[in-house]
Amino acid sequence: MSLRVASFGLLTTVQDLGRRGFQHLGVGPGGAMDEASHRIANLLLGNPNHAPTLEITLSGPSLYFETESMITLCGADLSPRIADQRMPLWRPVMVAAGSLLSFGRPVQGARCYLGVEGGFQVPRVMGSASTHLSAGFGGFQGRPLKIGDRLETGPCPKVRYPSLRQRFHQGQHLLLGPDWFVPWYQFLEFAQPAMLRFIPGSQWSGLTGPSRQCLLASPFEVAAHSNRMGIRLLGPKLSLEQPQEMVSSGVAMGTLQLPSDGSIILLMADRQTTGGYPRLGEVVSVDLPRAAQLRPGEALRLSQVSVEEAQDLFLSREKRFHDLELVLADQQTL
Repeated sequence: MSLRVASFGLLTTVQDLGRRGFQHLGVGPGGAMDEASHRIANLLLGNPNHAPTLEITLSGPSLYFETESMITLCGADLSPRIADQRMPLWRPVMVAAGSLLSFGRPVQGARCYLGVEGGFQVPRVMGSASTHLSAGFGGFQGRPLKIGDRLETGPCPKVRYPSLRQRFHQGQHLLLGPDWFVPWYQFLEFAQPAMLRFIPGSQWSGLTGPSRQCLLASPFEVAAHSNRMGIRLLGPKLSLEQPQEMVSSGVAMGTLQLPSDGSIILLMADRQTTGGYPRLGEVVSVDLPRAAQLRPGEALRLSQVSVEEAQDLFLSREKRFHDLELVLADQQTL
């Protein structure tokens, strides 16, 4: 399968689950901002979790399918359409050769993930297909997609959804998907304000009492200059009991940093590998997909949890993924 970029959007990049084991060399993992939507886009097609998808941010491109394709769209609703037909989300869809997929007004969420059967075929750099924007490598030539780019897909180990393919060919449809869909958007909880849970960090106890109360009780707003490196939060200014000079050390996706201006930064996929700002905590991994879907101007609140609660949340989510994988394995043979 191949597709061509007919018009570019705000930011569309090839992403997978990131590159691991290179932070000591100054290379962060990167990867999909919303790991859950990326994984489901692949599960629906029978791809491995790490198969590359397109991460489409806020304003999508126009994509011309040169060949018949099985695709999925998961995550944000960016009003996708093919001709006069609305493209359904959270399900596999057969798309005819010659179709033009376009996007319109962002209805909810910030990032949509386009999966294709077999995954996008791009060179691996340090074991990953993820685009590292600041360094200019990985993905498609180390950059966002632009007009004229052509992407190919990898081989498919077996034919999925044979009955859907048969219906598609018999009906000469432009696009066709099954009647069912995966309602994972319920776990993203697009309602406002977003609730992000965090585990207190090493400098949490160093905050003044009023600052701790403000952090837990006050809403914050996503700043316009947020990006894949970090989400900057607008809200009450926080302060420490005493200024602290810290030695830079490793940070993670989800780290809540407190710069000297008193405004929190939530580090995300393209974060730096080390940081010297005080760390107030770590947003739990199951809430990071929700954080990735926040748009500038939207509100969020922070809620404190224990390590044990975070572990239980993670195990519960992974069980849902496992159960979904079993269900989809049956659907893909029909």
